[in-house]
Amino acid sequence: MPTTLNEQQETIRKFRSIANFPTVIGAIDCTHIRVKKVNADGGQLYINRKGFSSINVQVVCDADLKIMDIVTRWRGSVHDSRIFRECRLKQRFEAGAFSGILLGDSGYPCTPYLFTPLLNPTTPQEERYNRSHIRTRNTVERCFGLWKQRFRCLLRGMFGDIETAKKQLLHVLYYTIWPST
Repeated sequence: MPTTLNEQQETIRKFRSIANFPTVIGAIDCTHIRVKKVNADGGQLYINRKGFSSINVQVVCDADLKIMDIVTRWRGSVHDSRIFRECRLKQRFEAGAFSGILLGDSGYPCTPYLFTPLLNPTTPQEERYNRSHIRTRNTVERCFGLWKQRFRCLLRGMFGDIETAKKQLLHVLYYTIWPST
């Protein structure tokens, strides 16, 4: 996450250039990484709402589709809002560490630092808010798409047991954040 005021202002400027949504410093969402083999003990806890075993990974990206924050430790059955509620990034926002906001989908709670779309917009202003929100937040969806295309194992799923899958995921994250030149 951007730490200095200058870094935060630059991130906010880049997000604003997408759809004129002010003060955004990150787009947040979760994605499920399929796990092919789950041990019988507690394996049902990894079954997500779509019916397959997975690890639910939370990502915050910037306007350039770069991952700024990631949480990889949750089972597939855990809801996105719980992952955010219990992550360190939420604590940092509540402590005032950032001068901007996050944009999330309707699976997250709307807070002073995490804005979500309006479920039933009725005015032109509310519809404009939603259009701008969706276009700006789409950066995290595009980030997931690029990430899974570059590392096909994220698209196909991780082989082995949960612990092996988590180690594989850590290797992918390492090469995502520090790619070889």
